[in-house]
Amino acid sequence: MSLPEGLKRIDENRLEVPKGYKPGMRTNGIIYVDTVLEKDLESGSVEQVANVATLPGIVGASMAMPDIHTGYGFPIGGVAAFDIKEGVISPGGVGYDINCGVRLLRSNLKKETLAPRLKELADALYNEIPSGVGSKGKIRLGPDEEGKLLLTGARWAVEKGLGDVSDLEKIESGGCLDGADTSIISQRAYERGRAQQGTLGAGNHFLEVQYVDEIYDEKTANALGLFKDQITVMIHTGSRGFGHQVCTDFLEVMSRAVQKYNIELPDRELACAPFNSPEAQDYFAAMKAAANYAWGNRQCLMHWTREVFMSVFGMPPAELGMTLIYDVAHNIAKVEEHIVNGKKRKLVVHRKGSTRAFPPGHPELPAVYRNLGQPVLIPGDMGRASFVLIGTEKAMSETFGSTCHGAGRVMSRHQAIRQAKGRAIWREMEDKGIIVRAAGRETLAEEMSEAYKDISNVVDVVHNAGISRKVARLRPMGVIKG
Repeated sequence: MSLPEGLKRIDENRLEVPKGYKPGMRTNGIIYVDTVLEKDLESGSVEQVANVATLPGIVGASMAMPDIHTGYGFPIGGVAAFDIKEGVISPGGVGYDINCGVRLLRSNLKKETLAPRLKELADALYNEIPSGVGSKGKIRLGPDEEGKLLLTGARWAVEKGLGDVSDLEKIESGGCLDGADTSIISQRAYERGRAQQGTLGAGNHFLEVQYVDEIYDEKTANALGLFKDQITVMIHTGSRGFGHQVCTDFLEVMSRAVQKYNIELPDRELACAPFNSPEAQDYFAAMKAAANYAWGNRQCLMHWTREVFMSVFGMPPAELGMTLIYDVAHNIAKVEEHIVNGKKRKLVVHRKGSTRAFPPGHPELPAVYRNLGQPVLIPGDMGRASFVLIGTEKAMSETFGSTCHGAGRVMSRHQAIRQAKGRAIWREMEDKGIIVRAAGRETLAEEMSEAYKDISNVVDVVHNAGISRKVARLRPMGVIKG
């Protein structure tokens, strides 16, 4: 596929979508992509980068990471910052799965110890971790409890005995965004959230048992508690039906706000409102509630994962050493301070399929990582690899402290299902030494490796561009899918 007409290459890792690419653009677009990944660039996602550049109050470029693909309104892999006085907030810049994110656990186990018990462990995790479309968890929330969860996030789970207080220190924003408002959440969102806390869900969500197969930066890996052939666990999920309903509800609100505030849009999926308007503030408060729901969700799943490992290996917690490295959000909007043209400015930064990559010394980092920089967790597809990186100063100055979030799809789910017809994906995975447990054949077809860009290529772009730095590569051994 040739490069969409009108784009210019800035350097080996970046393309420019010039300001004149489309009428109404207030700034240029920048796509982090090299010549290897250029061939997978969809014209629709380039169009979306340009569309975002038309929104009121945008500061800096409309950006996209190398895992870019077409999304709702904003591209997935998109980053855009808006002035808090002149700018807007848009649900399309956060996505339906609010605070979909990743957490990574380390352990004292080595690959050689786990390998003989892999099938037993995969079965135990699959039985213990609720997954699948519309899955219901072990937790049933009454109205009061659901309200507490939405206000306190991962803290709610810890207070219920699902984890340790020390976990909270290693979660982005401490696992809770202040300012959530439970009074503006619809009854339908409450209903959808009631039975789904502590569930993995379906689609690209997973729980993966991995081992460290490559260390690129020994010093940083040591500081994170990572070593060669070590067993790690990665959990990828979000706010489930609750967050989806919050997004659905507020897209209607924002569609009306566009008319009310006379905002001209090239695409109605970019529905938004001025950040200081009542509509925007209500969405922001509801988004925070959904983000807190997601942090609570990942906390529950992590706790049950630790329990399964202790049971299968007959190890007490201290011997197992299964502790949290970090938890990152990659579908969220946050008010942050950034230096723009030499001046500090408060901006509302949208990251949709994009991860924070804050540098050493940033005040929002937990004390334990303040001198190191923020751990960046990038999952790949279930057949290849995932990566741990670290945040950099260059990310702060170039991308509002952002980097990629995953591999990025190259096939739609329907295309993948068609392509997988007649194949036994689970057996192909087993032939590679990877045990997969999933609710259905279609899930595995949708998620097969060929449906995604090669994560190594994606990570090379952000590493070579200097917006995050490679620390370690993790290979899958056991995968639990919805």
